[in-house]
Amino acid sequence: MSKAIKCSLNTIDIEINALKSLKLQIDSSFSRACDIILHCQGRLIITGMGKSGLVGRKIAATMASTGTPAFFVHPGEAGHGDLGMIVKGDVVLAISNSGNSDEINVLLPVIKKLDLPLISISKNLLGRLPQEAVVALTIGDFEEACPMGLAPTSSTTATMVLGDALAIALLEARGFKSEDFALSHPAGSLGKKLLTHVADLMKSGDEIPVVTGNTSIIEALFEITEKRLGMTVVVDDENRYGVLTDGDIRRLLTIDQDMSHPIASVMKTTPITASPDMKASEALNIMRQEKVNQLIVFDNDKLVGVLALRDLVQAGIN
Repeated sequence: MSKAIKCSLNTIDIEINALKSLKLQIDSSFSRACDIILHCQGRLIITGMGKSGLVGRKIAATMASTGTPAFFVHPGEAGHGDLGMIVKGDVVLAISNSGNSDEINVLLPVIKKLDLPLISISKNLLGRLPQEAVVALTIGDFEEACPMGLAPTSSTTATMVLGDALAIALLEARGFKSEDFALSHPAGSLGKKLLTHVADLMKSGDEIPVVTGNTSIIEALFEITEKRLGMTVVVDDENRYGVLTDGDIRRLLTIDQDMSHPIASVMKTTPITASPDMKASEALNIMRQEKVNQLIVFDNDKLVGVLALRDLVQAGIN
């Protein structure tokens, strides 16, 4: 085993042990912190200096995307004007491994004057920060993975995991669902999957290829070619619907060269359908299961559109 691999495995083991120690720190203080944040009338303000600040930024991002309005305030900048972003009704979550970060300690009188609930995260309860917090969360005092004990490693990992634990506990308490998550991620693949519906992508109105049952196969081919969806909807005299694809026509040509037959004699009489309010991702699953490239869209038995596979792909639905 190389020295590098041995070192990496040792680092992982040390940080795993830190997380095992973290589990022992979870008690009623954690529940109180969750209750305070859950009933916050404003935003969760997270602050921390150095590596604690970087972890705080990640916790704030996780909170914001899982239903808890939150943002990060740099403690150094807060002492020079950014405290104006913090208002009554907010809750402050301050992170300092030692509990004695000078930049955060400077802010404590203002936080107290504004009567803002203060939650702290530190290694133990000995520093000024946990002493002044209404709820003091601890991660434990354990070995850092850094062999010199200088670079925050195990402690930052434990702090981040504690932040995740808070975020997920709050997510569960709020009944936060995947649809809620999508609202804060509209540009991502999940947002597209959950927010895009068939009505958003389907062709409608004059874009729909439609012929009657008496139309000849060759005339139907012209309609398919003009509308460029690779198929046409067929409506017979009794207002029943069918479908004919360009693939169907190619297969017909291998057994019959006569293109003058009425389309009603060769159309599929049980087309695969969708509704306009169906999620686009669900429509894509239907296409995959049924091995089709288009769905006819009905709204209360009325033809309203055609959804094509290519439009789903172009929209990034997968």
